[in-house]
Amino acid sequence: MRISLKQLNVFTVIAQEKTMTKAAERLYITKPAVSLSLSELEKNLGYKVFDRVNNRLVLNSEGRQLLPLADELLERAEVIEHQFAADSQLTGSLNIGASDTIGNHIAPVLLSKFQQQYPCDIQQLFISNTAQIINRLLEFQLDIGLVEGKAHHPKLNMIEWRRDDMYLVCSPSHPLAAKAQVTLDDLEHSTWLLREEGSGSREYFINHIAANLNDWHESLQLHTTEAIINCCAESMGLACLSQLAAQNAINDGRLVKLAYNKTLARQYWLLVHKEKYQTPLLQYFMNFIQQK
Repeated sequence: MRISLKQLNVFTVIAQEKTMTKAAERLYITKPAVSLSLSELEKNLGYKVFDRVNNRLVLNSEGRQLLPLADELLERAEVIEHQFAADSQLTGSLNIGASDTIGNHIAPVLLSKFQQQYPCDIQQLFISNTAQIINRLLEFQLDIGLVEGKAHHPKLNMIEWRRDDMYLVCSPSHPLAAKAQVTLDDLEHSTWLLREEGSGSREYFINHIAANLNDWHESLQLHTTEAIINCCAESMGLACLSQLAAQNAINDGRLVKLAYNKTLARQYWLLVHKEKYQTPLLQYFMNFIQQK
């Protein structure tokens, strides 16, 4: 069997991009070269690794078995290259996914400190909702995910990380802004600004606030926290936001933190694929951020 790292690399990129055209663009080679490499790989394996569905290439059962093995071999090859490089320092690359609040308020500081201590190439900081982070982890497009929502998937390890205070906020002109204390009864018949499906912030609101209300209404569904802050400041509804995301708008007088009579907090999580090969750099990064 003569399987090459090049063939495995082409295979993993096709698995991520779903078409040969996009894979060729990402690899900076021609589409025929991608097709030839895949054909050689399948010939060496004696199996097809993709099903053709509506002009897209979808991993079949053999392809799903191969993907984590290919990913590990490519990662190990990169480790070997760096191990015997002239400087032989801990180097390499990391692809990190972070949900909105973590990606905008926590990850930049952590990555700056980490790179000062361990020089490396952070190839990607992908900021999206928890559901999108999970999808990219499952497709081996990310090495690690830092998320606000729970990931109920058997292929992922979920590690408790940090805790985050949650605030209920409104505009200064909202009737609840002046109340000395706000209870659940005060929130009945309220209108809310929420993130999209798959967001950790939305999941938290649904489970901890909405679940205790008999009547509430979703005013708008927005895809960024900043949009929620701006709409909330314009009296378009209440919002349930991370303290990290809301604090500047509160300090500026654009939002008011409601004096809610219960403490609200949520858990942040680290996510890694159970079959993902953990390079020395990824292990150092995981240990580093768990100590911060």
